[in-house]
Amino acid sequence: MDFTLRITEIFHSLQGEGLASGLPTVFVRLTGCPLRCHYCDSEYAFHGGQKYDLDAIITEVDSYGAKEVCVTGGEPLAQPNCLVLLERLCDCGYHVSLETSGAMSIEGVDPRVSVVLDLKTPDSGESTKNDYSNLARLSQGDQIKFVICSEADFQWARFKIDELSLLSGPAELLFSASFTQLKPQQLAQWIIDARLPVRMQLQMHKYLWGDVPGR
Repeated sequence: MDFTLRITEIFHSLQGEGLASGLPTVFVRLTGCPLRCHYCDSEYAFHGGQKYDLDAIITEVDSYGAKEVCVTGGEPLAQPNCLVLLERLCDCGYHVSLETSGAMSIEGVDPRVSVVLDLKTPDSGESTKNDYSNLARLSQGDQIKFVICSEADFQWARFKIDELSLLSGPAELLFSASFTQLKPQQLAQWIIDARLPVRMQLQMHKYLWGDVPGR
């Protein structure tokens, strides 16, 4: 059976987002994505890439000596063999996270994986693609991320948190300001004023190195 994946890049950096922020992490960026979010910072991963078999991916990940591995994209779940890769990485003893757009089912993702699930806001241009059935599949250690582009996005996210009872769910709620569209100070003030018990995050890698591939 062919267990190859099309990979845009594998690199070693610091995790810039989520609960593992700041930890040295190996990123495995898979090629391809069915969405076209207005703020996308990885359009270079939509096409191209190179085919790797699982052993080659594991060998390169091993070479960096990190405990954390983040499988990202594009949309990694657009390639069915992503599920096999996630299981293999967990079997190798890595702490594995999956960054997914929320538009594809996470059914079948190894339960040892920490899922970082986007809920796309209206200003992303892709909010109609959210697969809300994924929310029932989340468990302790998983994360739901809202990328906020405007006050309208913020109010939409508040409504969804209430409508879907997300505060009583197992996943951590993360709010992030779209890097080019919203000042983080403004998002912070909205969260404080609304007394909203969510975790605000900054995309640390962008403040360190800018919006460049491989960092």
